Amino acid sequence: MSILSDKWIRTQAQERQMIEPFVEAQRREDCISYGLSSYGYDARVADEFKIFTNVNGAIVDPKSFDPDSFVDRKTDVCIIPPNSFALARTVEYFRVPDDVLVICLGKSTYARCGIIVNVTPLEPGWEGHVTLEFSNTTPLPAKIYANEGACQFLFLKGNERCETSYADRAGKYMGQRGVTLPKI
Repeated sequence: MSILSDKWIRTQAQERQMIEPFVEAQRREDCISYGLSSYGYDARVADEFKIFTNVNGAIVDPKSFDPDSFVDRKTDVCIIPPNSFALARTVEYFRVPDDVLVICLGKSTYARCGIIVNVTPLEPGWEGHVTLEFSNTTPLPAKIYANEGACQFLFLKGNERCETSYADRAGKYMGQRGVTLPKI
């Protein structure tokens, strides 16, 4: 596998709508940076958040997640309670080629504040908005800024097309729009 450059990412975004909307250069004036970088793409977080709360005394169960465990907010600044988390989504919609694996990494700006963006893969053939999870590891409330950089995507080219892509097996998160809760 090799990591793919800004030239490849730009071509795929423009010719195959791999990333929509696509920002062709890093934007960093008065914001957490986003857009095309040397070997990746810094995506933005949308203004839709699901903030975890345990007012109902629920148990966190990935096989049976209680949607009432979240408070929905549409806001420019999301406040995550101490030692809690929030789900959000990227502004960008991704369409991953069948011979590419994409890895999502958190931005260091948030990590340096104790806010962790979960590492997640985007499998070959997958498309949709990426659901992001922000963990506030601190004992204080933490801010997440909508429409600013949240994570970086790295594009890795396989040595050949995979035998069965995410699209081929009709994966459960295919084509997701908005913030998507766990499914089994």
